[in-house]
Amino acid sequence: MKTHTDKTNAMRALERAGVGYVARSYLPEGKLISPEEAPSGVEAAEMMGVPCEKVFKTLVTVGKSLAHYVFVIPVARELDLKKAAHAVREKSVEMVRSKELLPLTGYVHGGCSPLGMKKQFVTVADESARGLDSFLFSAGRIGLQIETSPEGLAKAIPLSFADVTRSPEA
Repeated sequence: MKTHTDKTNAMRALERAGVGYVARSYLPEGKLISPEEAPSGVEAAEMMGVPCEKVFKTLVTVGKSLAHYVFVIPVARELDLKKAAHAVREKSVEMVRSKELLPLTGYVHGGCSPLGMKKQFVTVADESARGLDSFLFSAGRIGLQIETSPEGLAKAIPLSFADVTRSPEA
């Protein structure tokens, strides 16, 4: 397991909250890739030798009210937009376009973390995270993940848990 010494905003957020974490890289040291070249979350889990159920992706949505919401879900699952809207008490939510992600959050597609965004949005983790001792999510850079407990993430940012996913369509 490689560790990366360059701290990201997400790592600094955990440290400010006094939360322990492990940084895990799935790219060779120093290699940078574009969002278009980034492996899928499932591929990243395989590259790290971690079960898919423990690796989560960060998705940013916009509600009918124009408020933004962040969902942290397992990489092998899809966000159920109806369940997500219900979880944040919106009539509906839709995914933010990739080109809007960087100006809104400070992160690129494939490297978006629920921590260290330009603004803290309402954040919901899929309820499947609750049963895990630890889970991984983006450290804010493509190729770099943070492993911590769901409780650790909840200590660093306001976080709720809800059933917001569905299995990918066949």
